Amino acid sequence: MTIDAVIFDIGNVLIEWQPERHYDAVIGEARRREMFETVDLHAMNDRVDQGANFRETIAATADHYPEFKDEILMWYFDWIKMAAPAIPGSVAILRALRAKGIPVFALTNFGIESFEFAETKYPFLMEFDRRYVSGRMGCVKPHSLIFEMVEADCHIAPKALLFTDDRLENLDMAASRGWQTHLFDGPRGWADRVVSEGLLTAKDLSAAGF
Repeated sequence: MTIDAVIFDIGNVLIEWQPERHYDAVIGEARRREMFETVDLHAMNDRVDQGANFRETIAATADHYPEFKDEILMWYFDWIKMAAPAIPGSVAILRALRAKGIPVFALTNFGIESFEFAETKYPFLMEFDRRYVSGRMGCVKPHSLIFEMVEADCHIAPKALLFTDDRLENLDMAASRGWQTHLFDGPRGWADRVVSEGLLTAKDLSAAGF
């Protein structure tokens, strides 16, 4: 089946997103566990991904939990250290696809301000043909609406879209709409998939630095 566009998730596909790992390194695992058991920081981040102001949302949460205020504020001040490092193999696949003239899109749960900051640190985020950022769209994966919005904007048949994401619930929703999907578990498997689809060759990947 012909693929007309390839769609990348960003977090844990192109950029590692491991806030717990950063907190463990800075405040220790015990303190991090205590905080995460008390404060739903991922729910806080979901609000940012839906379009809430990045700094204000984190500050409001920090004010609500004074016993963890300094640590919660790290979600803002240390955010780029949590969203790191880039995953070079995935970046190479992105660039190899674009070099072959294959449209490449991003579909990501990401806040408005945090995405703008990430662009300054990861220039490859500017290289997509289209970028679907949840904070700008007002809805997040895995809700059906965000996939509908992508289809309406790109005017490509769902069966001609190949989407990779590290979260199964996002892929399940995409597949239910007819998208072709790939569960990302590392660049090697993703590279093998795009080669098997006839989108790239091993030579193409090598030329892109894979």
